[in-house]
Amino acid sequence: MRRRLTGFAAIAAFLLLPSAVAEARPPSCAAMKSWLGYGGSASGLQVVDAETGRVVCRKAAKRRRSLASNMKLFTTAAVLGRLGPGARIATRVMSDGTLRRNGVLRGSLYLKGGGDPALGTPAFYDRFRGGLGTNLFALKSRLRARGIEAVTGRLYADDTIFDRLRGVADSGFATSPYIGPLSGLAFNSGYSGPGGRRFAADPAKVAARALARSLRATGVRVRARVALRQAPQDAETVAVVRSPTIAQLADATNVPSNNYYAEMLAKLLGAGFGGEGTTREGTAVIARFARGLGSGVRAVDGSGLTRSNRASPAQVVALLRAMWRTEAGDAFIQSLAIAGSEGTVASRMEGTAAAGRCRAKTGTLTGVSALSGYCFNRSGRVMAFSILMNGVRNLSAAHRGQDRIAAAVASY
Repeated sequence: MRRRLTGFAAIAAFLLLPSAVAEARPPSCAAMKSWLGYGGSASGLQVVDAETGRVVCRKAAKRRRSLASNMKLFTTAAVLGRLGPGARIATRVMSDGTLRRNGVLRGSLYLKGGGDPALGTPAFYDRFRGGLGTNLFALKSRLRARGIEAVTGRLYADDTIFDRLRGVADSGFATSPYIGPLSGLAFNSGYSGPGGRRFAADPAKVAARALARSLRATGVRVRARVALRQAPQDAETVAVVRSPTIAQLADATNVPSNNYYAEMLAKLLGAGFGGEGTTREGTAVIARFARGLGSGVRAVDGSGLTRSNRASPAQVVALLRAMWRTEAGDAFIQSLAIAGSEGTVASRMEGTAAAGRCRAKTGTLTGVSALSGYCFNRSGRVMAFSILMNGVRNLSAAHRGQDRIAAAVASY
């Protein structure tokens, strides 16, 4: 995992970096507009000084375009702003029975999901998620610590914090190969096993079976067969595991552009602030949050896979500027990949003024390419920019244009 700087240290670290390329004079707005054309005629651009709001360059900046994964900027901004960077998501084991002195629980256990996208096994998240995850198996020692040695009932999986639609509009709300099956009791990013080969039909049952096997292996007598059932309202919490922080989950969403995390976080917003854990409610929360910051977005899902997620470059920049000023701004900025060194921009902008100075979010769909973010310049300026290209025919050319614009922004 990356070393995380906090507070003003995060910005200062950029300002102290030497520029990869010394520019005697930054390229003109006319040059940036010409590079915008590498993505085709249906492209828009906005570049502003984040502190003063002064517009450095813009072209067709108020026209809404398909966002692709730049939609994740709106999703992670909302989850950081509404939940807070330090919040964690709880997964609970609950009981509806009575524990006897001999360690026998007369009743059933319920594995109650909280919408944690990182819940899984170390074998999975160490291999596929850089070691970031919530260890389901930590629950077994906590149950043993409560004195539970046997369960007369069953272990149930409770995924009711979310609806049971597995996908978003792009896949007709069925499981998408680009996301995986969504669930209120997620497990190993929706895969049926730690090898990450096949998606599970019901992630909640997979999670409950894994916990049951783990308990049985440590001597707790519980039935191997599990089922779905909502925990009773008066059920008692007997064990809890908590996710990485929301800041870490936002980082794990934006740097590699993780669609699964983005959609889970969108549903989590719906469950917490929209009345129900659905994509529709979650995206409504995201749109309201953006409006509250003076921005705006037509949000259809959390990841950007659905082409009808739309905003203008001016709206993206308004979001970036507003988030920079919030208490969650540091975590939001750090959730974006550093140009030339990590995530989806690891091999881009190398050897330019943008390398090591710009943090950005990419976006790609057929015919769509986007790059938006911040540049922390040698001059001391913090710049916010958004490049949204639709109607793209040559993705490599679009990337060249975007990278040249970002390098120009970094040289101001």
